[in-house]
Amino acid sequence: MPVSKSSIAFSVLAIATLLFAPLTNAMGDHNPPLRSWANGASTQRIVEFVDRVTDVDSPDYLPPTERVAVFDNDGTLWAEQPAYFQVLFAADVARERLRENPELAEDPDYKTFSEGGLKAVAAGGHEALFQLVFASHTGVSNADFQQSVRRWLDSARHPKTEKRYDAMVYQPMLELLHYLREHEFSTWIVSGGGVSFMRVWTEEVYGIPPQQVIGSRVHMRYEETGDGPRLMREAAISHVNDGPGKPVGIQQVIGKRPVLAVGNSDGDFEMLRWTTASSPSLGVLIHHTDDEREWAYDRDSAIGHLERGLDEAPGRGWVVVDMKADWKRVFAAH
Repeated sequence: MPVSKSSIAFSVLAIATLLFAPLTNAMGDHNPPLRSWANGASTQRIVEFVDRVTDVDSPDYLPPTERVAVFDNDGTLWAEQPAYFQVLFAADVARERLRENPELAEDPDYKTFSEGGLKAVAAGGHEALFQLVFASHTGVSNADFQQSVRRWLDSARHPKTEKRYDAMVYQPMLELLHYLREHEFSTWIVSGGGVSFMRVWTEEVYGIPPQQVIGSRVHMRYEETGDGPRLMREAAISHVNDGPGKPVGIQQVIGKRPVLAVGNSDGDFEMLRWTTASSPSLGVLIHHTDDEREWAYDRDSAIGHLERGLDEAPGRGWVVVDMKADWKRVFAAH
């Protein structure tokens, strides 16, 4: 019986499909959602974890309501050098207020910064930092504060890259957030940064709505005015959402233990420890190793200090993402 050209073509196509389908499944399924990730051990462990907890036939299957993933912000979702971006915002606000009202230079909240700038604030430790925060973040309504954050993001530029600060976000992390949400995870920010500062832009930049942002808080008071009610920001800290404060913030807001936690510094240690104290779970640390495309720092850095996490990650089964080796690309395109 003669064989038609169409039959031959179909047979060749069928054979090719059988030969190459396993290769496509093994390499293709995991990379397209995480295009900026190298296909190495770190990526594979993250993907394998997601596969395990979303496969209904897996002993580690978790229903969507239990798929809670928490992310630090500074140094994890966007850059944090040469200083935390919210500190740079605070400095710009303080400079503007000092220009408009030079007498503020003698105010205790402004004095350290007015005399020595951010170097003096850094040397002054937490007390000097809180003074700068109080000077730039309080004494105004929360609505006015958030408007000032929006104006700053629209006008300020990073001193090294000259990018907008909200363009200094990591493309691999945007892909990871999207990948998790496609698998019915809820994604949350759990940051030491100010919650009202972040809630201005996180939905637009990360797809994380304001109600899923947990951060440090100042006291607020409710008051009635001729223009209606408003919330005023006061010079007192309600909650520092860093270190051991992160599990507390998670419990107070989310009310359940996450199953995936991603951070980059020892300020995230307790969050990863809390998350991975139950099973199934996964802890991930972003290790800044790329001094060409970003910055390289860990143990000796005052910003994003990472020492205990590096030392204990192997024994705790945490994934340490090597930014230089594991990320094909660092910053998102804008």
